[in-house]
Amino acid sequence: MTSPALSETPLLSLTALKKTVPGGRVLFEGLDLRVDRGEFVAVKGESGVGKSTLLNLVAGLDVPDAGKIAIDGVALDALDDDARTLLRRESIGFVFQAFHILPHLTLSQNIALPLVLQRADSNEAIKRAQEMLASVGLEGRGEDYPRALSGGELQRVAIARALVHRPPLLLADEPTGNLDPETAMRILDLFAKEVRSTGAATLLVTHSDLAASIADRALTLTRQGLVNGSGR
Repeated sequence: MTSPALSETPLLSLTALKKTVPGGRVLFEGLDLRVDRGEFVAVKGESGVGKSTLLNLVAGLDVPDAGKIAIDGVALDALDDDARTLLRRESIGFVFQAFHILPHLTLSQNIALPLVLQRADSNEAIKRAQEMLASVGLEGRGEDYPRALSGGELQRVAIARALVHRPPLLLADEPTGNLDPETAMRILDLFAKEVRSTGAATLLVTHSDLAASIADRALTLTRQGLVNGSGR
């Protein structure tokens, strides 16, 4: 008998995805994945296997050569460009390896940006940004500019910005790749805590076993799709 959890529509569903790169090389094919609400999944793989491409496909920034992607039951291939942009804005949070914090904005303004794009009340957006700063250990730093922060602190800001609008789906691309091991571990612990407090379905791609260890499930990306654990 199917469990009640599995009978529900998954937050993210990938079915038989195939993606090639210019020249015809197949990155992966037959890729299936289900991520339920509140589930944290890590996808491991060496550089060049297509981890970032996979995230771009999920975000609707790229399209597969074959297969289906659905977010909360909505098929991406049924949406036009405007609808995909709206879906990204409202339903997805991103954490990038390179942070992508805007240098000309304060920390509060950077974090509030997803809410501003959703046309939230500006005062409420800043208030929520300040709450998120506190949750990632940067309380009272809202008026600082990014140049005043270390790499680990910038990544905390990136996590806060990704979660500020409470997206149901969070995507993370090598979120600690530019950090030293000690800082990376602190950031990973914080990341896992914040993700689980929001109940977001989370897909993290990484080459790091350490980063993958914080997830509920760890999979390895291969040309034949996703396999459990190390893939060995």
